[in-house]
Amino acid sequence: MSRSLNKVTLIGNLGNDPEVRSTTGGNRVATFSLATSRSWNDATGAKQEKTEWHRCVVWNTKSSQLADIVEKYVKKGDKIYVEGRIEYRQSQHKENQTRYSTEINVRELIMLGGGSGGGGGGAPRGDFEGEGSNASRSRAAAPAKAKAGAAGGDDFEDFPGALADEDDDLPF
Repeated sequence: MSRSLNKVTLIGNLGNDPEVRSTTGGNRVATFSLATSRSWNDATGAKQEKTEWHRCVVWNTKSSQLADIVEKYVKKGDKIYVEGRIEYRQSQHKENQTRYSTEINVRELIMLGGGSGGGGGGAPRGDFEGEGSNASRSRAAAPAKAKAGAAGGDDFEDFPGALADEDDDLPF
C-alpha cells in the first residue's frame, strides 16, 4: 500500500481572539483565524502583497489540553506557528445550498511573540504539542523558555560558551 501525507505548517498572526466552546459531549474546542502574507514585486517593480486567511481548529484531547492553552495565552495579533492537517467540510444549508469550508486541524502550536500581543502578559513562550509524549516534554520545557523570554532572550546561563564559540556551521 502506498503512503500519503496530509500536513500543514503555517506561521502567521491571529486575526481575532480565539473562540472557545464546549461540545455537547463536554470536549473543548478553540477556533481562530490565522493570517499569512506574502509580498513580491510585479513586472513593473511595484510591490504587491497578498494575505491568506486560514481557519484553525484546536481540540482538547486525552493527552493534551491545547484548546485550554489557546484560550488562556493566545490573543488577537499574536504571531504563532501551527502544524496540523487540512480538512475539507461540506454541509447543506437553507434552500439546499451546499457550503464548503476548509479548516486546519491543529496538532502543534508554538507561540512566537512579535504580534500586538507579543506573547507577553505572563504567557509562556514555547511550544505546545497536541499528541503523545511530546506534549508533556513541551509543557515541561515551556516554563524554562518563559524565563528566557522574560529576560529579553539574552539569557545564556545554560550555554556559557555559546557566545565565545566562533566555529559555527552557519552558511552566512
